[in-house]
Amino acid sequence: MEYGELLERLESLGDPESAAGMARFGIRGGKVYGVRMPELRRLAKEIGTDQALAESLWLGGSREERILAAMAADPLKTTECLLERWVADLDNWEVCDQCCFNLFDKTPFAVRKCFEWSGRKEPYVKRAGFALMARLAWTAKDLTNNQLELFFRPICEQATDGRTEVKKAISWALRQLGKRNRELNRRAIAVAEEIAKLDSRAARWVANDALRELRSEKIQ
Repeated sequence: MEYGELLERLESLGDPESAAGMARFGIRGGKVYGVRMPELRRLAKEIGTDQALAESLWLGGSREERILAAMAADPLKTTECLLERWVADLDNWEVCDQCCFNLFDKTPFAVRKCFEWSGRKEPYVKRAGFALMARLAWTAKDLTNNQLELFFRPICEQATDGRTEVKKAISWALRQLGKRNRELNRRAIAVAEEIAKLDSRAARWVANDALRELRSEKIQ
């Protein structure tokens, strides 16, 4: 599919009311057509893997283009330099998370980027680090408990960050680690209990949010 044709499709599928609703949930930044995710997934299936188109879409800058870019990119052709450029462009939580789910987690740099990005100051770069941890805890079956436990350190170090987009991602990472298996559940609960002792409202929020799920009857 050509870039121009794809933009015409996005225009035709766009919904201003949907875009306004997305803005109320913090999905803003560049242009937002208001195309719903099921439609974007259908478009992504039509596109398939197309690295050149993915890079053009990213430069287009709209919410829909950047989500489709992450879906169309080839993880093995996505260089570390390109990954860094894309993560630096993130300006809302949805595009951040979709990039982590559809591309970042499949690159050879995924584990290393969890540590690098979670220590950065930019809110959506930092969120990407923790969203990527959450994703890998869920899907990376090749990672051992010992490897995954290394994520607890940046979770503890950054738990005092009170920015909503960051603290929610930290809790998410902690919860996903604790849902991986029984051993990691025990470890995640212990980490959350330590975080709860920090003199920080944000840290207490992270701990309480995580413990609510990790101790729940369903997870236990």
